[in-house]
Amino acid sequence: MIEVKDAALQKAAGEGMDEFIQVFTDKYKETIGGELTAETMGRLTGEQHSLLAYQLFRDEIMVGGFIQLIQNGYGGYIFDNPFARVMREWGLDSFYKLIYKAKKIYDVHRADLERERDEDEFMAMYEQYEAFDDLEEEYFEMEEEVTDRVARYVDEHIELFAKIVS
Repeated sequence: MIEVKDAALQKAAGEGMDEFIQVFTDKYKETIGGELTAETMGRLTGEQHSLLAYQLFRDEIMVGGFIQLIQNGYGGYIFDNPFARVMREWGLDSFYKLIYKAKKIYDVHRADLERERDEDEFMAMYEQYEAFDDLEEEYFEMEEEVTDRVARYVDEHIELFAKIVS
């Protein structure tokens, strides 16, 4: 089991819920050597993958939206895995619905969305895929609450995410 220091969690919790989550996900990234591959996937549990997926989702959406998330190679990790279902199981129904709506767009346009592009082509995707705009705005409005609820879920089920050590 992945170990997280209690002092690091206490400090992060005082800084904010996103920092609290980051303590776990930084350890997960360290455990997988910073790369999600077929070889490293088995080093994390399903719960750990779900938390890492949330952190990646949040970070990518907040900076560059769904286009950046997908172009950086996380489309399959978010949309082909049970991430949305897990978010619903954690009590995040609105967030689950948002992911599902984005998955519909992703599934229809996957080949084009994942195609490698130069910088100009990448920037043009934001106009081509304006269907993501409303979903991004919806997420921006719910992000703080979703992050808080994810962090509370982790805190209430901490043994699923890491072994806490002194």
